[in-house]
Amino acid sequence: MAYVHSSAALPASGHPFANPGYGKRSAPDQRPRGEADFAHLRTREAAIAAYIDRLPEGSAIGYKALAANVADYGQQACGKALRFLSDAGHLRRVKEHLALEDNSFRWVTHTYFSRTARDDEWWKAYVDGLRGIDLTELERRLREEAGADPASGAHPESRAAEQSVHDPEPAPPAAAPAPASIAYRTLARLGRTEPRMTLSAAECAALEALAAEWLARGATPDHITRSLTAGLPQPLHSPRAIARTRLESKMPPEPSSTSAPAHITRALMTCITCENDESMTLLVGGVCVECREEMTAYDAAEETGLVIDSIPDTFRAIPAQVDVARRADELRAAAGLKARPIPEPVHSEHVRAQATSLPRP
Repeated sequence: MAYVHSSAALPASGHPFANPGYGKRSAPDQRPRGEADFAHLRTREAAIAAYIDRLPEGSAIGYKALAANVADYGQQACGKALRFLSDAGHLRRVKEHLALEDNSFRWVTHTYFSRTARDDEWWKAYVDGLRGIDLTELERRLREEAGADPASGAHPESRAAEQSVHDPEPAPPAAAPAPASIAYRTLARLGRTEPRMTLSAAECAALEALAAEWLARGATPDHITRSLTAGLPQPLHSPRAIARTRLESKMPPEPSSTSAPAHITRALMTCITCENDESMTLLVGGVCVECREEMTAYDAAEETGLVIDSIPDTFRAIPAQVDVARRADELRAAAGLKARPIPEPVHSEHVRAQATSLPRP
């Protein structure tokens, strides 16, 4: 499946981040990226999965954010794709209960993504293992991993370890240079995203401290790259001046009290659509039974070549059987058929008796 040729597979430079404590998180131990990663999926799901895979940690990946930034697909298509990606083992939505350092508590929700499809048992074991994790340390590690080469899908430590296994140990140099920091490497790679922002080694060194401060305040390398390359003036005379001005003027705020050390005391999987958690409903493939019925209805609708135009803002606000019936009527209307007659509500005998006993005017 040639999803890599779809424009939807390439992340938009202005894709938004979710609110702090929410958004995308990458599952651990994924295999390196390859052309066959999503070949088992339909074209739409494969394209959106490839897009999500390349988004940085913390990106907003709800159906509205995706539809606003993914070419070719609207809210309806993106909402359906998220459900099918969950069913295929690539997504799980997890609600986490945090204990903060100041003895307060709060709930946050993350959407975990894995380019390597996982079964229900793997996801359950992973979510169960989140309990007790220091969230601050986890997010620091994710930021460090985001500094790895995004095309390889490997971590810097794992690549170094792999090299030490397969290559003979070289003789120590007379004066080994210090390894470049993540901040320096991020600046040095700007030219790969936007050739006009190519910086010299001296310019990267001069701006390294500012970029390092961004990372210390919770930004990711991708966040820095987008901030320094989006919406550039034409013509651009000095990439160094542009980079310094933006690094100073767009500096993220200092971490708030919510960024203090926090531990996950409880983690629950929720339905990817209605967000009912596993303590309230049965989840299979990250989707509850009622939402799975709608997935079946959508599939049947697509087989006829008909689709519903949009997803309501309050999706799943009414019982599933009523939602499905309404969607079926919309499909009939789109096909030029008459809507089914709405049956008269059936009242209980008690209500009927009260109604007949009332005096007539």
